[in-house]
Amino acid sequence: MDRLEYFKSLLEKTPDNPILHYSLALEYHKLRDYQNTIRHMEKYLSLKEDEGAGYRVLAKCYEELGEYEKAIEVLQEGVQKALKHNHPSMAEEFRSWIEQLRSWRLVSENIDT
Repeated sequence: MDRLEYFKSLLEKTPDNPILHYSLALEYHKLRDYQNTIRHMEKYLSLKEDEGAGYRVLAKCYEELGEYEKAIEVLQEGVQKALKHNHPSMAEEFRSWIEQLRSWRLVSENIDT
């Protein structure tokens, strides 16, 4: 049984276990299955307060899907959580990423017009 199947079998027994949702999200992310990554990471975030790392994974999925606005929203929330949990360097990383996404969005909008 691979890791993905293992975590899925455990989740059947405890469907509201945040760590299992986080683990599944990471496994799906490795496979570039962004929709399932998003589904499990959002469930994880609804069950447990994250210090920031979960927001990084979630934002990366939205970025890969070209959903820059959603990625920015996720990162903005991640900044707040990172600061709350005393991770200023993570908050700064997220702020820089937000600016990069805003630039890409502007370039993309100019290409479309």
